Amino acid sequence: MTVIAGSGDVCAGLGFSDAEARNLRMRSQWMTVLRKFIEKESLTQAGASKRFQVTRPRISDLMRGKLSRFPLDALIAMTAGSGMK
Repeated sequence: MTVIAGSGDVCAGLGFSDAEARNLRMRSQWMTVLRKFIEKESLTQAGASKRFQVTRPRISDLMRGKLSRFPLDALIAMTAGSGMK
């Protein structure tokens, strides 16, 4: 088995362009902020769906880290509608 040292950037290592890698990192960070907010506020998925003005299955996808289902503009819209500071 051969081990190859990585660059330290998973996205770059997977062959994403710089722009794609930045977008993935931003979306991942934004999702983490939203998940932590939900946990901090002890919101149920139903409560979070009302707060973020999305469906409960959408919150389920967020909590399970389904990154591919959340473009950056959708994450921003969820934040804007929630009253988060």
